[in-house]
Order: sequence, then structure tokens, then C-alpha cells
Amino acid sequence: MSKGTIKKVAGPLVIAEGMRDANMFDVVRVSEQRLIGEIIEIHGDQASIQVYEETSGLGPGEPVESTGAPLSVELGPGLIGSIFDGIQRPLVDIMEATGNSLTRGVEIPSLGRTKKWHFIPAVAVGDTIEPGDIIGTVNETEIVLHKIMIPKGINGTVKSITEGDFTVEETVAIVTDNNGNDIRVTMLHKWPVRVGRPYKEKLPPAMPLVTGQRVIDTLFPIAKGGVASVPGPFGSGKTVVQHQLAKWAEADIVVYIGCGERGNEMTDVLNEFPELKDPKTGHSLMERTVLIANTSDMPVAAREASIYVGITIAEYFRDMGYSVALMADSTSRWAEALREMSGRLEEMPGEEGYPAYLGSRLAQFYERAGRVVSLGKEGREGYLSAIGAVSPPGGDISEPVSQATLRIVKVFWGLDANLAYRRHFPAINWLTSYSLYVDNMGKWFTQKVNDSWMSNRTRIMRLLHEESELEEIVKLVGMDALSAPDRIKLEAARSIREDFLHQDAFHEVDTYTPLVKQFKMMELMLHYFDYATEALGKGADVEELVKLPIREKIGRFKYITDDKVDKEYDDIITALSREIEAVIRKEEA
Repeated sequence: MSKGTIKKVAGPLVIAEGMRDANMFDVVRVSEQRLIGEIIEIHGDQASIQVYEETSGLGPGEPVESTGAPLSVELGPGLIGSIFDGIQRPLVDIMEATGNSLTRGVEIPSLGRTKKWHFIPAVAVGDTIEPGDIIGTVNETEIVLHKIMIPKGINGTVKSITEGDFTVEETVAIVTDNNGNDIRVTMLHKWPVRVGRPYKEKLPPAMPLVTGQRVIDTLFPIAKGGVASVPGPFGSGKTVVQHQLAKWAEADIVVYIGCGERGNEMTDVLNEFPELKDPKTGHSLMERTVLIANTSDMPVAAREASIYVGITIAEYFRDMGYSVALMADSTSRWAEALREMSGRLEEMPGEEGYPAYLGSRLAQFYERAGRVVSLGKEGREGYLSAIGAVSPPGGDISEPVSQATLRIVKVFWGLDANLAYRRHFPAINWLTSYSLYVDNMGKWFTQKVNDSWMSNRTRIMRLLHEESELEEIVKLVGMDALSAPDRIKLEAARSIREDFLHQDAFHEVDTYTPLVKQFKMMELMLHYFDYATEALGKGADVEELVKLPIREKIGRFKYITDDKVDKEYDDIITALSREIEAVIRKEEA
């Protein structure tokens, strides 16, 4: 264990001397207060340490002690439903021990050491095991079965295994390794956050992560195991989009990282999630959620660690064979922490002061997402989908964080301030957003939902793009200059915008739309366009077609409950045909 003394303090950066025996990324304890920090640079016997707690009051000569281990997270029962800070300190336990304010230097284990969990063995004495094998299970919550896996580096034969109630530190099994040594296995193990957890194989994504958000599922889908970015200016709804995805995405586990966000937004999450009912199970959403709260008033260095802590926990549940959705809100604040630490280290700055390694650090984070075959004889398939919000200053996505992110992710949901000001939410701009998963996902949508899904999506995108071109003409010469077919195009596109793409996150029915209902909504809007275009060819008046009473019912279809969708759809199609026929007969008469 390397011991040294403080030479210099510069905000969250502490320079310590006498640290020749320490290693890069070692966790250290700084001063008599035992503040936690991490070595990020070494010159000779001098170590640069980023301290994850407030450093006011520290001075030269105070002791620094290396633990000899990298920053790691504790993995085991007790993660689900917990609220951690950026370095996996349990905030609720700290509050109970020290009060409402975070006390510096407090040492409380991430996972409780006194609670007992009922362990049920999944292997028998004499079975051979290897890293990744499941040796038993624990019912962590009513909806999450926590699978206890053999840590990396243990191969051998099960010598003993016991069913019963254990704390995370108590021995549940003894494994005799290939050299004849007995190894005690507990339900707890640690993993360094900056190292991705190993797996057997990485597979290409094959199915979408269904979110119930129409603009996402229909136009810009994300794959299970995919990566997406949500850039947007202040007030454009990034956080609400992230909340909606956390609530409704088809994931077994949600890991939500509030990285440098406003405290009141994290408070909303903490208040909302326990109250929300999981649509699949009827239980509280917190029973499958891990929250990491590192708000903007917390020490800046811990922001940098919070992203890695979150994705390591997500990888752990992925290795169990679960589908995990990770929300990082926002990576811009994380990049700002990188920039601050880089500046204090006096590194050569890159564009806009960000460190030259910004792009590679972002890639290291996003590349840990994916669809993988986990270690172990079973070969479980797990998914980790990563969705990162980006907060570019002034909404300018040409800035370095946005551009570096766009080079990595395959889905870009570009939030638009103009749409937000017009109260169109989610404010995802359909002209600038894209998804590179569309073609891969097309086969799944046509097989699982309807053969016409992709053709309908293509037609809707075409109508929206043609509308933007027609709007330019209308601005120049007015609506009267448009032909009757172009008027119908504009009306159909307006209906798609206002009734399909606009979705009320706070309406009990509209907040989530199943894929079958999304398809029927597309069908209704395209039926109106097709019938009206056909009627124009038969001499129908365009004004009459625009003012059809049934159009209001088409617009309100999104508020129909799932059990009434089929009947309402049939009624609207019948009424639409009847009303258009009436307009045609009126013109013929």
C-alpha cells in the first residue's frame, strides 16, 4: 500500500508526492477525513488524484493512502430499487447515518451487509462450473430474479452449496478449483468500472426496443442492444423523453443515471418512479430500476465516474440474460467534468477546450452496449441498450460533444426548440432525425406486426418531407397557389404531425401506444389520404374533403383504450368511406 502526502490542491484535483508505488486508477483515501479519490496521472513519485468529494479545507502535508485497487462497484442482491451517488455510495443509507447533507469521508458499503437474502441453489454438489455459470437465485424484488453468477477466474467442482438465508458476504458455496484449492463463493463480488465485463460473443441487433412512443417506434426505432442519442437545447424535452423511455421501454431492468442534471429533475424521478405502475407486471417501476443520482451541485469529478458505474451495473444484469435499458442524462455534463479535470491537469486542450481524447472516451462508453452471449455453459443472450441525452450549449449540435456522439451512435433523435415552443412533444424533428437500424428492424416489424408496416412508414416519411417543401411554396405565394392534390397532401401531413407524432406523456392512454395501435393509426391517416386523392379524381371538392367530420375521430383515435381499438378502427373506416362517397355524389349531382 502506497502512502504519500498532499503537495497541491486545485479544486477537485489533488497532487500527492511519495506515491511511486501506486498504480494508475488506484482508489486513494485523502487526508485524515479519508476523502475518496482516484489516481488519473503519475509523474515520477507524484500522483494526480481526482477527488470525488468536496476538497475545501485540505492543505499540503496531509496524508494520502492508496488502497491498491481500482474504482470498483459492488455487484449482488440489493442493487434493484437503490439510489446511489456517482461512485455507488448508497444515498438512503448515508442519510440515515449522517442526516440530509452528504458528510465528507463517510464510509458505508454500497450493498447492505446485514440484510439476509433467501438463496436457492441452481447446481448440485459435484457439478463442474466455470465463470458466468448461475449457481443459484435470489428473489430480489417481486419481479426481478437475481441470478448469482460465478465470478471470472473460478473454474472447478462444487464441493458444497446450501439453501438458506444469507447476507451478501456469507459463503453460499465452496468450489474446489482445478488445483485442489477450496474457494468460498459469496453473493457479492466487485468489478472495476473502467473495464467492460467479459462475454463470449457480440451479436448484431435483430429486434427493436419497443418504447410505445410513436415517433420513435414507427419512424426512428432503436434496436435492443442499440445506442441512441437525444441532443436538444434547454427546454426541448430531453429529460421527459428519457423518463418516458425508462417507464415504457420493453426492458427487464432500467438503469437511470442523472449525471450533472438539476436536482429537481432527479427529485421528480425519485418521486415518480415508486408511484408508477409497471404496465407488464402491475408493480412499482422501482422494483426493476437502479438510480444513480449525481446532480449538478455534487462534486464535479464524481460525474465522470457515474457514467462508468451505471454501465457496469447494467452489464451485470445483461450477463444474467436480461434486457437492460440505460439512460444517461446527460453526457454533456459528463464531458464538462472531463474538460474541467483536463484543464486542471494542464493537458493540451482540443476543440472548445474539451480534451483531445473526448471522442475515444465517448466511444468506450457507448461500445459497452450491445446484444451479447454471456459467459457460462448456458450461453444466455442479454441486451444492453444505451440512450444518452446531449445538452449542446444554445442547441448548437455542431459542438464537439454532439458531433463526437453522432459519429458513434446509430440513432439520432434530434430535439427541436421550435417544435417545443409550439408545444409539440416529443419535439423530435422528423426531418433531421434518423435511425440506422430501420432496415435491420424492417423484417421484424413485418413479421410481428403487419406486412405493410415498412411501406406505411415509408409513405408517412415521404408525406412529411413533401409537406416541408410545400410549406416553402405556401410561405412565398400563399395557399391558393397549391393544386388540389397538394392541398390534400398538406392536410394528410398535418394530421400525421398533430395526431400521430404528437404524443401526450401525461395522458393515461396516450402516454403509451402498442405497436398494433400505431399501425392502425398509420392506416387511418393513409386511408384518408388515399380516399381523398381518389375522390379528387372523381371531381370532389377539395374544401369538402378537408372538412370531413370523420377527421376529428381519426385525430382522437389515439385516446381510444386498447380494448376498443379494433371496433373503433372498423367504425372509422366505414364512416370515412361513407362520407367520401357522399362528397362525390354531391359533386356529381
